[in-house]
Amino acid sequence: MRQQHEIFSGAPLLDENGNLREPGWARKLLPQYHRADIKAGAMRIKEWDYYLITDGHIGLALTIADNGYMGLDSISFLDFDERWQITKSPMRIMPMGKTKLPESSAEGATEISRGGYAMAFYHEDDARKLSFHMDKFRGKEAIEGFVCLTDAPAQSMVIATPFDKPGHFYYNQKINCMRAEGWVKLGETRIELTPDRFFAVLDWGRGVWTYENTWYWSSASGELDGVPFGWNLGYGFGNTEAATENVLFYDGRIHKLGEAAFNIPMKDGKEDFMAPWTFTSDDNRFYMEFTPVLDRSAYTSLGIIKSDQHQVFGRFTGRITLDDGTVLPVKDFFGFAEKVVNKW
Repeated sequence: MRQQHEIFSGAPLLDENGNLREPGWARKLLPQYHRADIKAGAMRIKEWDYYLITDGHIGLALTIADNGYMGLDSISFLDFDERWQITKSPMRIMPMGKTKLPESSAEGATEISRGGYAMAFYHEDDARKLSFHMDKFRGKEAIEGFVCLTDAPAQSMVIATPFDKPGHFYYNQKINCMRAEGWVKLGETRIELTPDRFFAVLDWGRGVWTYENTWYWSSASGELDGVPFGWNLGYGFGNTEAATENVLFYDGRIHKLGEAAFNIPMKDGKEDFMAPWTFTSDDNRFYMEFTPVLDRSAYTSLGIIKSDQHQVFGRFTGRITLDDGTVLPVKDFFGFAEKVVNKW
């Protein structure tokens, strides 16, 4: 297994040419992102904040994204017991940075307000607070709610990945295992979110991407025998020679993994996303069998923009190995795995 470069000190993310100074991974948001340092045009800059909150029975996903020539604001509500979901994703034309997403995940506010919907993600009292409202979410029914995220672990997954094209890069942080408290109201139904059951992940991304990419991502957050536990697996785009984003989260600490593989079953020459998958790592520290319960699939084709997404939720059973060699069994642990093909 190859060595992976860990970043230990803070410095500007980009050099004077708009390239990554130090490709690699970190346990904190050490590289400093400054949009003004990017040399690519505003059409190519992609910035987003994505939150997923779930207890394995229901899920809530919130996104605010400014992807240069296309803005995307999305709310998803998912019922994993009844196996249905609703996603509404209004697009904005040519935001070109006007959304003003923060340059750090640790401060500032991410906000959007348009006809029929509004969302705000902000920091207050050592917590992350999320508010949202959208008219006509389910037929004539609106969705709204408020969620407070606490107990963010001291370590998170941070990755700085270059593409094999000058001025192109992917800078990303995943904060897993945050506890969630609040409420969601869908029509006349109000659901209380309690921190003993609901956990959240933040996917915070900034970068300049090449036009066509395929990525794989799996994430899970919860408790394993009473200890906060989860993982982040991802690959498929950019040059990952310096580091992968594959990690375990256990009791607030990161345990670094090598290369991961998503083994998606095939049927009649196509991927069968709702059949059982397996997951492996080249260091033999991650093995999971995955039983899907819901595929949040979406297909968009609008001129130069094309997206084919399968975000599959379900339960994982297998084993993981911590840095000290401790092997822990995992049974029916809720999470998701996705494959996304984008031209944007």
